Amino acid sequence: MPSYHIPLVPDITYHIFSRAVGSERIFREEKNYPFFLQKYKQHISPVANTYCFSLLPNHFHFLIKIKSLGAIMSCFSNLKKGKKFNVEKAPDFIMERFSNLLNSYSKAYNKMYNRKGGLFMDYLKRVEVITDDQFGAIVFSIHKNPVDHNYSKTVMDWYWSSYKILLSSRPTDLMRKEVMDFFGGKDQFVKYHQQEILLKDNLFEE
Repeated sequence: MPSYHIPLVPDITYHIFSRAVGSERIFREEKNYPFFLQKYKQHISPVANTYCFSLLPNHFHFLIKIKSLGAIMSCFSNLKKGKKFNVEKAPDFIMERFSNLLNSYSKAYNKMYNRKGGLFMDYLKRVEVITDDQFGAIVFSIHKNPVDHNYSKTVMDWYWSSYKILLSSRPTDLMRKEVMDFFGGKDQFVKYHQQEILLKDNLFEE
């Protein structure tokens, strides 16, 4: 089950996800998706590496690994000029990056659509990924999420996920090699994603 409050700590892998409040949409138009990813790269890439993701109209999923303590310290130094880094406060700094992502996107979104108020649910949900079985299942569940919600018929059909990016050879910030090594190559990655999709499994709640 997801937790609202587990800390985000260096060198640990997490499934993170959030959704819009009520019946709102996070992404109203196609241009919203790349804008969100741009904000994600700005705020999150300095503190976390990303294995995979899926963006849907009213929610998102990412599978990430928080970077090393040294990388977190370097990011802190770049952003907090003159301030002393407190190792015990590292999770707070990491969480601040995610808060900044959601807040900056919300402000731009509200300005674009002449809207007021919060856009996302209060908390960023996160689950620590501990086992290999859990890792593989979450990669699959993130990529099949658009099928679960009837936005596409297959994992290949949804543009705003990492599935086709991981299979391609074009440059990416995603941890493509690590994902492919985990599954044993592209053929096994594809085969794993061809298993039967049982709609709305209970691997995570939205």
